[in-house]
Amino acid sequence: MKYFLLCLFLISLTGCRSNPPVFSDVKWQNDVKTVDPNLLYAPHYKDGKFFNPWMPMENGGLARFLSWKLSARNAYTAEEKNTMPEFVPGLKTRIDELTDNKDFIAWIGHNTFLIRAGGEFWLTDPMFSDRALLPKRLTPPALSLSEVSALKGRLNIIISHNHYEHLDKDSLSALPDDARVFVPLGLGASVVATGKKQVAEMDWWQTLDCGNGMTLVCLPAQHWSRRISQRTNETLWASFLLITRNATFYFGGDSGYFIGYKEFGKKYPGIDYALIATGAYHPRWFMHYSHLDMNEALQAFEDLGAKYFIPTHWGAFPLGDEPVGYPLVDLRRTMKANGFDASKALVMNIGDLIRIPEK
Repeated sequence: MKYFLLCLFLISLTGCRSNPPVFSDVKWQNDVKTVDPNLLYAPHYKDGKFFNPWMPMENGGLARFLSWKLSARNAYTAEEKNTMPEFVPGLKTRIDELTDNKDFIAWIGHNTFLIRAGGEFWLTDPMFSDRALLPKRLTPPALSLSEVSALKGRLNIIISHNHYEHLDKDSLSALPDDARVFVPLGLGASVVATGKKQVAEMDWWQTLDCGNGMTLVCLPAQHWSRRISQRTNETLWASFLLITRNATFYFGGDSGYFIGYKEFGKKYPGIDYALIATGAYHPRWFMHYSHLDMNEALQAFEDLGAKYFIPTHWGAFPLGDEPVGYPLVDLRRTMKANGFDASKALVMNIGDLIRIPEK
């Protein structure tokens, strides 16, 4: 970690920029399309590490990271730099005023959503801290940890992987210890250490009956894992499907574009809401494997066959070269260029609450 921070310090001192490596989007898309879908079901753990069996991740380690930090960056317009998600205050009050106990989904910020289904609450990637290790939060969460803890109903937590803006130990520690927490393989001990007593590790394609008419399915994602206390790919990463009485939610976690989306759409038809990550995709040559650009996010939505697309993973932390509100600008123009039906995209403001109709 000291070496990593030293490298960042030297980069800030030099300020030098080089030409980025050559990257072909056409070749990348062709490579993705030629992958055998059967590899989604192949073994994905060997020699103490997890991996994506359908397509190996490019190696490069620190040298590749430094190449990103030292390469020239795109120029962004004033609109792209200044666009931010709006903040809608009073989310806890609005939740309390919903006396009918009906289902809803609310955006707390970044990858953190609150879903109420059947009188229970589901919280995705709970991140309420001001920093994700180093990147500073630029927009506040719509709820405080104390407000979440005060919700009336059982709390369930889904964590997609161990990166700091997805698994925040301070946030987990402050949430009720009797919450049920669902994590990919290898993350159980880290969550138990925060005081949680009901922790279930899940492997890809594993299904759990969560009671009250709800089912949780752990699915593959094209990503990776690492923390200071955990080696690269020592723990698994995943996406999840939450099936409730009134709606089915696909929570994509964090992922690049891969054949999994088409497979999920075939295997689990009838997805209502697809929560798909849309941030940290510049520079493309560095981010293409593990993050979706906007064209790929819309393609993933169509592959899933879902009714509504909810963009996530934007508007809070500066993780890529692009400004944190850039995905909203990019989404609008990409939908227009592709003739995409904008009514299918539910672009939420921080603190927005959407009611889920009964079936």
